[in-house]
Amino acid sequence: MIHRISAREVMNSNNEISGEKRRLELPVAGMTCAACATRIEKVLNRLPGVEAEVNLAAERAVVRMSDAAVSGEKVLETITRAGFSVPRGEMQLSIGGMTCAACATRIEKVLNRLAGVEAQVNLATERALVRYQPGMAEKADIIEAVRKAGYDALESGQADRAAEKARKETAYRQELHRFWIAAALALPLLAQMPAMLGGGGHHDLLPRWLQLLLATPVQFWIGARFYRGAWSALRGGSANMDVLVALGTSMAYFFSLVVTLGRFDGQYVYFEASASIITLILMGKLLEARAKARTSAAIEALVSLQPAVARVERDGELVEVPVESLRRGDAFVIRPGDKVPVDGVVQRGESAIDEAMLTGESVPVSKRPGEKVFAATLNGAGVLHCSATGVGSETLLAGIVRMVEAAQGSKAPVQRLADKVSAIFVPVVVSIAALTLVLWWWIGGSFTPAMV
Repeated sequence: MIHRISAREVMNSNNEISGEKRRLELPVAGMTCAACATRIEKVLNRLPGVEAEVNLAAERAVVRMSDAAVSGEKVLETITRAGFSVPRGEMQLSIGGMTCAACATRIEKVLNRLAGVEAQVNLATERALVRYQPGMAEKADIIEAVRKAGYDALESGQADRAAEKARKETAYRQELHRFWIAAALALPLLAQMPAMLGGGGHHDLLPRWLQLLLATPVQFWIGARFYRGAWSALRGGSANMDVLVALGTSMAYFFSLVVTLGRFDGQYVYFEASASIITLILMGKLLEARAKARTSAAIEALVSLQPAVARVERDGELVEVPVESLRRGDAFVIRPGDKVPVDGVVQRGESAIDEAMLTGESVPVSKRPGEKVFAATLNGAGVLHCSATGVGSETLLAGIVRMVEAAQGSKAPVQRLADKVSAIFVPVVVSIAALTLVLWWWIGGSFTPAMV
């Protein structure tokens, strides 16, 4: 039997000794409103030694753990029980050192022994496609496992961010397509509503069988996302806006279905209500998705500032290498007009660097040996020989990106109030509806008007 090693076991033991809090940053899928984010925060913060913050806009949760008894697997299980999911991550690795099929097979075995990791290695392209479960495995641990097996491994640029962006764009286009279909089906039903404004009550301008035909795909195909969201919320012991949408539109649809199939000519139908509600809320979801995309545009712009390659001197020649390959202490060269690839300290040369992207100051800052340079800033006319002091997530630029993400996830007082209201909003609405049913049934003595 193969023992599946948790990629975080060694890190966890080190954190226990040092007393530091472990930090997990997890993507969370299935959130539809502020109540969802509040729900996840509550269930995670109930775990011993856990502090959690959930960013609805970025669809991510930041979890800090000080109790060694709580593992990444426990956090994932808690989020899943709450009715949400942590999507699997995907990364492309460029593998160096493979010489035959046996090498590819060994790397696959090493990676697939890690908990939550599935890997496929292509010898011909010298690449590995790795799917991993955030919380159980991290990118750095995956890369380190390949290196311990005796091979070189580098993540292929910003493939993870690009893939996530592409996935969201594809989902947005699909939702937009569904919205236009829903609008086309709902418009004939909505055309009946102006007749109600004249006091004439419900007018069946369209035959009821045609109304049923138009409303059914909107209810069960276009509206399927609301049923899935409602089921996930209820299974997790909470009620979100999907519950209200599914409950309200289902009552309108099935009541109208019974009236139509039973041919109760004296009773109104409400197909236009269920179809229009789903269509309008779907339009709101599209507007929300656009807003989320705009909130991440600033981060994407910051990330794109860093150059993809760095220049290092080898055998008297400048060679371009991926910026991800640089490590602390590595020497690199900045030519005139180049962007600085990573944070570093000048060892030789003099120049002036435009640091406006960091400080806003348009006047270039002179750099001499011993002075610091920062990633994504622009070099002037001189040549600088530097030593790397901050690479990857350690650069000042990466810190700014994290701060921007943290700022997006911070909550204003009015948002905290909205979170409190949203946590009880659905139960209150359902309670009022139930009370309305009981009172009208008791006062009027008839169930049908009370249900309507």
